[in-house]
Amino acid sequence: MSETAVVSFADAPLNEAERRLADLPDRVVEGDPQHVTRMFFESPDGALVAGTWTSTPGRWHAFTERDEFCMILSGHCRLIDEAGRARTFKAGDAFLVPNGFLGYWEVVETTTKHFVIRHHQGA
Repeated sequence: MSETAVVSFADAPLNEAERRLADLPDRVVEGDPQHVTRMFFESPDGALVAGTWTSTPGRWHAFTERDEFCMILSGHCRLIDEAGRARTFKAGDAFLVPNGFLGYWEVVETTTKHFVIRHHQGA
């Protein structure tokens, strides 16, 4: 029987990836955001992941087919829905982006967050 261990975000990540978001077709609306993602957990089926993410400024279409809990560690970002309503988040703020949200992420100043994402079929 395998032992289940608590996952600490202070430990070494399972992996780290860098990505220029503009490399994804039709995603970026403004700027040239660069992302660094450090994964600390992935469920055996890949549906649940958790880690730390950092982005430089820019605006892009939000990813869909997922529920995402975020805790902002540093920086300043906004989530803007299809109707143009914006919510601003800074260090210490926590929020949930539910599956079905349509809109944009906007990183105003380089932002780092902890996240937990549950992917839905088709993601």
